[in-house]
Amino acid sequence: MNWNKSAAKAAAAVMAAVMLAAVAACRISYTFNGSAIDYNVYRTIHVAEFPIRAALVYPPLQQLFENELLNYIDKNTRLQTTDGASDLQLEGEITGYSLSPQAVTEDALASQTRLTITVRVKYIDNKDDNKGVDQTFSAYRDFPSSEMLTDVQDQLCEEISKELVELIFNATLGNW
Repeated sequence: MNWNKSAAKAAAAVMAAVMLAAVAACRISYTFNGSAIDYNVYRTIHVAEFPIRAALVYPPLQQLFENELLNYIDKNTRLQTTDGASDLQLEGEITGYSLSPQAVTEDALASQTRLTITVRVKYIDNKDDNKGVDQTFSAYRDFPSSEMLTDVQDQLCEEISKELVELIFNATLGNW
């Protein structure tokens, strides 16, 4: 009987030692901002201008989008933005700004109109060439066709820009 208790205690001690070793070997890292950046390697980022190259142009969009992108990076990372050489680069262009009819009614008139904005982004990792991204992102919002675009344009562009920035961040700095 004593032998069984001793064997059980020894087995429990061995299992505890193995579990402690496994826990010590694992490194768990959490980030609450969605960023997956190693700040020992990356310290700076350069965000270039995003000129509008779309057929339809809404001039305030460029500044709105760029500000949203810079603010999001500033709030969600510890990277310093720079105009010169940097560890990371984001550049691109606004390639699409379009309206299309949606939700056609029985009298063949559109009851909804969709505003779509498309942005091409080139993400360059100057420390690791394999982490670069060259991708196009698109987002849209629908609005009632009874409303004039000029009445809802600012709000829609702000909402779409926020969505685009989140998509871009997740595909580049968020490392999703």
